Amino acid sequence: MDEYRSANRALWNEWVKINARSEMYALDKFKAGGSSLHQLELSELGEVSGKSLLHLQCHFGMDTLSWARRGAQVTGADFSPEGVALASALSQELNIPARFVCSDLYDLPQHLAGQFEIVYTSYGVLTWLPDLRGWAQVVAHFLKPGGVFYIAEFHPFAMVYQDDAPELRIGYPYFSNEVIACEVAGSYADRTAEMRQKVSYEWAYPLGEVVTSLIEAGMQLEFLHEFPYATYNMFPFLEKAEDGNWYLPAKAQTIPLMFSIRAHCPSV
Repeated sequence: MDEYRSANRALWNEWVKINARSEMYALDKFKAGGSSLHQLELSELGEVSGKSLLHLQCHFGMDTLSWARRGAQVTGADFSPEGVALASALSQELNIPARFVCSDLYDLPQHLAGQFEIVYTSYGVLTWLPDLRGWAQVVAHFLKPGGVFYIAEFHPFAMVYQDDAPELRIGYPYFSNEVIACEVAGSYADRTAEMRQKVSYEWAYPLGEVVTSLIEAGMQLEFLHEFPYATYNMFPFLEKAEDGNWYLPAKAQTIPLMFSIRAHCPSV
């Protein structure tokens, strides 16, 4: 496991600089006052002003700081030292109050005290988790009684398809108990970028297992939603619509590309 964790941390350390200068992340626009959040999570999570929010797997903190701009009292956590360093630098440069913690997700309870009214995570996070039930327990650990957990994520059904094929082509398992070694070519934000780390280690979780892990950790589901679009161009043949989201060509809109879950920790 340490081999997988070390390799993935090295990968994400490289991706921080690549992603920060990419067109996809549009860091200059963010620095000028923009938000990296999408309408989906804004509408489904709702008002955050004055609430404490923990952002798990926060990368270099743009979403975390975007929630802070909406009035949340934010803490971001990530296992990449490069990501946390850039997030902290952005917080200071832009004068946006935030706290960032560098920790492996499963070790976070040993490095971060307290509970939060909101625990949030999004877009490409589950595939990096070697222990889904352990992840759900960490989420529950940090939720105050009555607190809300929210995730917007790429659908595990869509994740079985190759992301560089010219059409829908299965390349990965939907059901798997084994780690999946993936060849790395650039970043998802810049596929031409040169990389030192050539392999990532990932895991596949069916949607039912995601839901079950949260229930087993003591949370109560408010909704599970599925969507025929993605918030970024996850396949080269997707088409961008007026709403800013990416869809399969009309004749192929038969599979879900994303899902969202909102749950809460029961009040004592």
